[in-house]
Amino acid sequence: MRPIFSRREVLKGIAATGAAIMLERNLSFAENAQKMLIERKIPSTGEKLPVVGLGSWQQFDVGNDSIERNPLKEVLSRMHELGGKVIDASPMYGRAEEVIGDLTNELKMNDHFFLATKVWTTGKEQGIMQMNDSLRKMKRSKIDLMQIHNLQDWQTHLTTLKSWKEQGKVKYIGITHYTDSAHARLEQIVKSKAVDFVQFNYSIRSRNAEKSLLNAAKDNGVAVIINEPFEQGALFRAVKGKELPEWAADYDIKSWAQFFLKFILSNEAVTCVIPGTSDAKHLVDNISAGTGKLPDAAGRKKMLSWIQTV
Repeated sequence: MRPIFSRREVLKGIAATGAAIMLERNLSFAENAQKMLIERKIPSTGEKLPVVGLGSWQQFDVGNDSIERNPLKEVLSRMHELGGKVIDASPMYGRAEEVIGDLTNELKMNDHFFLATKVWTTGKEQGIMQMNDSLRKMKRSKIDLMQIHNLQDWQTHLTTLKSWKEQGKVKYIGITHYTDSAHARLEQIVKSKAVDFVQFNYSIRSRNAEKSLLNAAKDNGVAVIINEPFEQGALFRAVKGKELPEWAADYDIKSWAQFFLKFILSNEAVTCVIPGTSDAKHLVDNISAGTGKLPDAAGRKKMLSWIQTV
């Protein structure tokens, strides 16, 4: 059973007998989802974040056409209804920052979201110019999280970001990468305690981060954002046509997306995972992975054994 009705279904219901009941039920689902959504603390402050957020690479790189933007507007609206907060962007993602800023502003929800973006250039002045441009595009005077994208000129930008944090232009600072080969360098920076967040790749089949990076983040009080949770769709291709194992229901898993996301979230070092989507139904499915029971050690073992068979 889906956790929330679509907007189209609600509108149809309004035109039919029992419309008020359907609408009330829809609102009830949204309210309950917010209450059930698991949150974890940012170690450096204790602020809590919902464990499932939204990535914007490719999906939010669209033009001004309402045909392209309306589905994204629906995604953001649903995310708000369900209690989601973290939206991750970057200047590398084309028009994503601008689209996020425009749509959250139109929806009057910009301040609700925890907006994260990145600096992706070389040189101090170029970095400052790019970050100021990101603030303008995202309709903010202060960004929740500014990250150094893929370690590019990270020492230069880290100095700037520490100053910006003192000035109140950024709330948190972080560093990111998306490949296993960068994990050792990320771990060194994490251990220096120079950042509040670290973002990297991790999935049920790509588990290099388990060797030491995840534990290093946990031990040094650094929040963790996970990218590439679906391996750019490779995980869905691997399970195409296959049924969920019956025991998946023991962990409130109702879809393959939830199977993959709940495995990641079952590692307590993970603060938030950011699957990208431009589809409201997929957004609801992803957010639902942050509710209910998470796999314990036995469950993780079953999941790992099962995925090795495909």
